[in-house]
Amino acid sequence: MRPLDPRLLRYARASRWYLGATVALGVLSAVLIVGQASLLAYGISAVFLDGATVTTLMPALLALAAVTAGRAAAGWAQETAAVHSSAAVKQELRGRLLAHAAALGPGRGPATGELVALVTHGLDALDAYFARYLPQLVLAALVPAVVLVRLAPADPTATLTVAVTLPLIPVFMALAGMHAEAANRRQFRLLARLSHHFLDVVAGLSTLKVFGRAGAQIENIRRVGEEQRRVTMRTLRIAFLSSLVLELLATLSVALVAVGIGLRLVSGHLDLRTALLVLILAPEAYLPLRQVGANYHASAEGLAAASSAFEILSSASPSSGSAPVPFGAIAFEDVVVRHRDADALRLSTVIEPGSVVALTGPSGSGKSTALNVLLGFASGDSGRVTVGGVDLATVDAAAWRSSIAWVPQRPYLVAGTIRANIALGAGSPDMSDIVQAARDAGAHHFVVDLPDGYDTVLGDDGAGLSAGQRQRIALARAFLRDAPIVLLDEPTANLDAVTAGSVMGAIRRLAAGRTVLMAAHRPELIALADRVVDLTPAGVR
Repeated sequence: MRPLDPRLLRYARASRWYLGATVALGVLSAVLIVGQASLLAYGISAVFLDGATVTTLMPALLALAAVTAGRAAAGWAQETAAVHSSAAVKQELRGRLLAHAAALGPGRGPATGELVALVTHGLDALDAYFARYLPQLVLAALVPAVVLVRLAPADPTATLTVAVTLPLIPVFMALAGMHAEAANRRQFRLLARLSHHFLDVVAGLSTLKVFGRAGAQIENIRRVGEEQRRVTMRTLRIAFLSSLVLELLATLSVALVAVGIGLRLVSGHLDLRTALLVLILAPEAYLPLRQVGANYHASAEGLAAASSAFEILSSASPSSGSAPVPFGAIAFEDVVVRHRDADALRLSTVIEPGSVVALTGPSGSGKSTALNVLLGFASGDSGRVTVGGVDLATVDAAAWRSSIAWVPQRPYLVAGTIRANIALGAGSPDMSDIVQAARDAGAHHFVVDLPDGYDTVLGDDGAGLSAGQRQRIALARAFLRDAPIVLLDEPTANLDAVTAGSVMGAIRRLAAGRTVLMAAHRPELIALADRVVDLTPAGVR
């Protein structure tokens, strides 16, 4: 693992000023450590050798108090900078991740559970990196160098001993770190997989209960959770053992210096003041390296998460043109989309403005894929889509999508009021327009029966409403947008006959004067179309 990933500076500008502040405070701390050791050695030797009193030592005591206060202030400033910069970096990375995931679109970005684990628990682990690991890393580079410069003229023998033993700690730290980094990456990948699986189970819990499969998922989650526990304990064991090795090595190195000082002090080859200076400074030279080793494991999870975030951010976003939104016939010209070496879609057709076209065929024939190609969420391996003769690849993607009202097979409703869900994507419409859209979609009658009407607060994904009610809220959203193009993906799937009839009545009203392309299975839904395009593969018909 690199001590400082340069991508952190590229993707999180807040880390740049923090790195500069950390280096400046590290230099100050190193100078204060040497000053404190020199003053302590002078004061103790003056008391025992010269019989100095408090009065004669007052200037040295005041200087020692000032240096000690300076070290405390530098430590406080470092902690404060770490807290602020860590929060700023996490906020910036989360914002970039969510924006990039939205730009990638469905099917191109990371799985939802993995993304949730990354932007929450994963990036939170960066606190340890900024608050503990990085400051100690800077001190580990500065303090030993400053200490050796101070010790060299005072005691060359002790300086040589420290200089020889110091590199052993980074060597052993690197050997332990390579194994620990691999373990931390495995742990984070497993946590992301567990999060994704658990989110899928919770989202489909009602379906699992209906088909009696909820109990089987309990065992799956228990098994993955047990594997996560074993990997976590293995990672902790590596952390504790490597910390023990580093502590033992540093302790033996300091002991070696202390033994040499004691022997030379007894033999008269070293004075007390110099011996005290070396004895006080030697542990300070090893301490930052010991702290780096101890804090490495606390920061490894955060850096593993940051590395995953950088991989997502470095993935290329779908290309988008800059041409204005065209109007006219939508033409699929020999469009082929392949998935896993098999054709997911083969389509050549023209959709005239104001017509209603139904895409039919068995599951997997490419109905939803055709809609995703038109939305820009999927790209064809060959062929092209044109609108009014203009290649859709040259059109501004955001502007093009703003001209489309899309009702997916399972529309997503955000946590909030029904009013906010209908108005989503439509700016700030008047309440009368919202009510009219709900009437057109057949949603008004059940909304007004709710305790708070249009101000009724829904849970995440429309919790509190039935599937048919959610579908009609999504259709009301499409009515309110008044977009010239409407895409419907199995709008009556999983609905009973009465609810489906109500939704189809809303679709008839929605299709008036608009271009509608819908994926359909039900014969009564297909009957609403002006034209039917069968996507059944030739070998299956």
